[in-house]
Amino acid sequence: MVDKRMLMAGRVLLSLMVLILSGCIKNDIPYPRIQQNILEIAAEGEARQASIDNDLCEVTVYLEETVDIRNVRFSEYVISEGAETNPDLLEGTYNLSNPIMVTLHKYYDYDWTIKAQQTIERYFSIEGQIGESVVDPIGHRIIVTMPEGTDLSKLTLQQIKLGPAGITTITPELKPGIIDLSYPLKVAVDCFGRTEYWTIYVELSELVVSTSNVDAWSEVIWAYGDGPSDVKNGFQYKQDGASEWIDVPESLVTQVQGAFSCYIPHLKPLTDYVVRAVSGSDYGNEVKVTTQSTADIPNGDFEDWCQIGKIIFPFAENGQRFWDTGNTGSSTLGQNLSVSSDHTPTGSGKSAECTTKFVGIAGIGKLGAGSIFTGSFRKVDGTNGILDFGQPWNLRPTKLKGYFQYKAKDIDYVSTELADLKGRPDTCIVYVALTDWTAPYEIRTNPRNRILFDQNASYVIGYGQMQFSGNMDDFKEFVIDIKYRDTSKVPSYLQITCATSKYGDYFTGGNGSVLWVDQFSFGWDMSDK
Repeated sequence: MVDKRMLMAGRVLLSLMVLILSGCIKNDIPYPRIQQNILEIAAEGEARQASIDNDLCEVTVYLEETVDIRNVRFSEYVISEGAETNPDLLEGTYNLSNPIMVTLHKYYDYDWTIKAQQTIERYFSIEGQIGESVVDPIGHRIIVTMPEGTDLSKLTLQQIKLGPAGITTITPELKPGIIDLSYPLKVAVDCFGRTEYWTIYVELSELVVSTSNVDAWSEVIWAYGDGPSDVKNGFQYKQDGASEWIDVPESLVTQVQGAFSCYIPHLKPLTDYVVRAVSGSDYGNEVKVTTQSTADIPNGDFEDWCQIGKIIFPFAENGQRFWDTGNTGSSTLGQNLSVSSDHTPTGSGKSAECTTKFVGIAGIGKLGAGSIFTGSFRKVDGTNGILDFGQPWNLRPTKLKGYFQYKAKDIDYVSTELADLKGRPDTCIVYVALTDWTAPYEIRTNPRNRILFDQNASYVIGYGQMQFSGNMDDFKEFVIDIKYRDTSKVPSYLQITCATSKYGDYFTGGNGSVLWVDQFSFGWDMSDK
């Protein structure tokens, strides 16, 4: 018979061994490193929707000028499911005069930067001044240029605004009328309970009018000048070597105070021109420029297609790959949503046919919107895509032209954030953008780390778009005007995108909507020719 004391001792020893061994066991399986994102964010007094950059982990909030940037209150803040945030932006107010840091945590920390952009309109003008006043909000100064010999003690103030409208006071009070600027004038500008001290200076100039800048595009030149604000100002131009100057029509000249500008249309590409500003009987300096070339959009008629394996591509086999589609993604579920079509505006040749369709197997899948874009489909991310947007391009067209036909279905597939669109007619979109990207721009459709094109982003130099919702019996010509933010900037990339469903990136659209596009080309003049 086993001694009970020995049995008890054995049990104690076994328990000790289990405890020792369990203490040596470690969980060496790492937690998944999945970036936690800010999905939605809004601030009170927004000028427009905030920009979220998942790649840089950065949010830019755009504020109206009447918002105190040092006391910003957020009204909406949605982050990745299961993540924690420090701080919680829905609590309290935040000083966004400088960027702030927010940390999202789920197993690991992910630091996000929140910054604000706020444009406060400020201006100051004196009757007869040369050019536009320099209003420097950083140095808190205003510089006005007047012609040599002007009596500075009896200037006429035309308008002044140095802070947000309706909530800014200036001491001493300044209003339209006679003002003495014989000496620098110091004023106190009060807003949001804070005071800034500004100084107003006058500089005298012997130069009455100057040609400040000339930007030559392909068939258009943009010119800028400075002259007296109370004199008729304009421009003249001629082809280099010609003897006669040509007056730019008054209808093409815009003037703000003493600063004026114009565009000169109907010019020849790759040609030398000379431009000068004119103010009354005075002439500014002459500036010589050379217009750029023009270029066709590669495969803009969508005649070239090929099939590699199961995937249909909008380029000739072994040819230039200027366009691509989402077929690389949808083909994993047996569908090519963008294909060539014999349905064209002229009845001959080929067009691009894009279809919105639910793609899946045995009811499992998601809605895919047919699209064709300049760039390339880089790889599949689960059931999502990673794309490279853009093709190198350094010319500045003024219009995108082409033909399209659209047949819309009612939206029957929606994402959570666009649920209110269900039942409405689908909408197609065609847009063109000229950007300053240094490399193709990465697009991600995965909601977990979504990165989409933002027409309001700082990388956009020129942009135009067309949207349509409804059903068309035949092709129709379209002309999209491209609006540029800065005529002097030269783009580095071109982006054209055509999509059957405007919200296809959010997997929202009408199953069965179809878009045909064909004969894309650029316009280079300011007319519709």
